[in-house]
Amino acid sequence: MTDLTIAPVAAPTRTINLRRAALILYAGLFYAFLYVPILLLVVLSFNDSQTVGLPLKQFTLRWYDEVFQSRDMLLAIGNSVMLGIVSAVVATALALMMALGFRHDFPGKGLLMKVILMPMLIPGIVGGVIYLIFFGYAEIPFGLWTTALPVHITWVLPFAFMTLFPRMHGLDRSIEEAAADLGARPMTVFTRIVLPIIKPGVVATTMFAFTLSFDEFIRTLFSIGNQRTIPVHLWSLLSDQMAPFLPAVGVIIMLISMMVSLIGFALSSRSNTSASSH
Repeated sequence: MTDLTIAPVAAPTRTINLRRAALILYAGLFYAFLYVPILLLVVLSFNDSQTVGLPLKQFTLRWYDEVFQSRDMLLAIGNSVMLGIVSAVVATALALMMALGFRHDFPGKGLLMKVILMPMLIPGIVGGVIYLIFFGYAEIPFGLWTTALPVHITWVLPFAFMTLFPRMHGLDRSIEEAAADLGARPMTVFTRIVLPIIKPGVVATTMFAFTLSFDEFIRTLFSIGNQRTIPVHLWSLLSDQMAPFLPAVGVIIMLISMMVSLIGFALSSRSNTSASSH
């Protein structure tokens, strides 16, 4: 009979277990680093204390009441919402038209693509200084709609384009060609065939763009003048004093952004399903 030698397996198994434990520990620390500060912010927003921090005292809703009774805070939130809506709608419309154009070949296509994506690569503070100098030399009065709006559209546009371009590029053009062969005009093809297919993606892109505009701070600080969005208003409060209602404001902003983002993700998933079925 031939002797069979069985190699020991304890050492490799132990190594695998150690690696698994290390990965679990790393993942736990990573998620704790991300989410523990958010949970602490939520807890502090209900803490009945004049100072932001520990120890925890009684449960209270007074800080949320102060936020919703503050005229300046509500005005700043309203400015952020209106600016975000207009910026998102305009940027998404422009991005959609550019995505339609980029389905065709034309001279300078690669260069134009780089120009569109350029704002994503410029640091926020550098972009803010550039906008400040430009609007100053152009003698354009600083304000929410005169300067902050074009800045936000410029900032949001490349992200909206990068979201819509893959959907338009991957759209089956045989459907449009079949409609054109049957006598449909280009606008009819777009409104009745293309737009219904990509509509969930367009809505998701609009919501994503709204979130980017709603949370934008650095570029807004340099371009909004004496008016305030909610990030700029929070910065002004932090520079003066650590108001006890700031955690509540942070929770409200986070909830607005999360709600819009979740709706956008749901519509984006629906868009991907619709695109794959066509």
